[in-house]
Amino acid sequence: MKLARTRSTAAAACALAALTLLTACNRDSSSGSAGSGGDKPAIGIDLPRSDSDFWNSYAEYLKKDIKSEDINALPLSNSQNDITKLVANVQVFQNTGAKAVVMAPQDTGAIASTLDTLASKKIPVVSVDTRPDKGDVYMVVRADNRAYGTEACEFLGEQLGGKGKVAELQGALDSINGRDRSEAFAECMKTKFPDIKVFELPTDWKGDVASAKLQSLLAQHPDLNGIYMQAGGVFLQPTLALLEQKGLLKPAGEKGHISIISNDGIPQEFEAIRKGQIDATVSQPADLYAKYALYYAEAAAEGRTFKAGKTDHGSTIIEIPGGLEDQLPAPLVTKDNVDDKTLWGNNVG
Repeated sequence: MKLARTRSTAAAACALAALTLLTACNRDSSSGSAGSGGDKPAIGIDLPRSDSDFWNSYAEYLKKDIKSEDINALPLSNSQNDITKLVANVQVFQNTGAKAVVMAPQDTGAIASTLDTLASKKIPVVSVDTRPDKGDVYMVVRADNRAYGTEACEFLGEQLGGKGKVAELQGALDSINGRDRSEAFAECMKTKFPDIKVFELPTDWKGDVASAKLQSLLAQHPDLNGIYMQAGGVFLQPTLALLEQKGLLKPAGEKGHISIISNDGIPQEFEAIRKGQIDATVSQPADLYAKYALYYAEAAAEGRTFKAGKTDHGSTIIEIPGGLEDQLPAPLVTKDNVDDKTLWGNNVG
């Protein structure tokens, strides 16, 4: 699969974007200047947020790939975890000639009408990391999020010897990712480790909410001995800061250490593993999310089709309601493989 790409155009698109409500305020000023795009189809790309180290890494990979693979990308927008901004940004893409759209809707239940509108205009959609609850998509580029929850459960269960108390910092439950991770974690704990007490703490993917709820829990259960963070990109720093403040940030192997597993695979998590502050993370492939989001967007705009089955890049495409999903590999990272140079978290600045 060779990824063909063109440079983005800024001047013409920004002028047109100014005509569409206030969505020009959501344009990403660092997306680069736009070229003519030649005869390649224009791709509209919305970034979901900028308050997460994971999503900021994804954005950087996108920008590099747009340039290196010569993608004809319209100026990037950022919906900042706001569905109304995402809808408005998509309208800009429609008005500026997008032939395909890449998005990562954080509220997966509220994007259906926008997907219906794009389908009516024959503009295919690639959804990254999140799977819309309803509506047609050309391809979802994602990893198996239920596997994240199961893997976290099994890791903590073994670390704790099947007994103890675990705090689960859940993502937003209106998101398919938050639901998948939470449901799989709960099912695994109930089945395999019934003697572990799990405290579910919904956070809406917000680090300050996670910290406040964890602080309250620790006041009631100072003997907490495990934490599952569903998103290290937003939960890692506030969690470590809180544990350090309370004198609970003991290194792995030392008495009183709280076993912690995370999801994301950002460099900061890797450093925390090396220091013994956390024990593991599941590496979401931010680099591959960007690479294959652009690949499938161009393929969609060119009218190419795919079917369920194994791919040539180590993943599996599955059928989902309304489309297909390419489930990219997401390896578990511990002290044993944290320095593996093939992990994207070891290859970013």
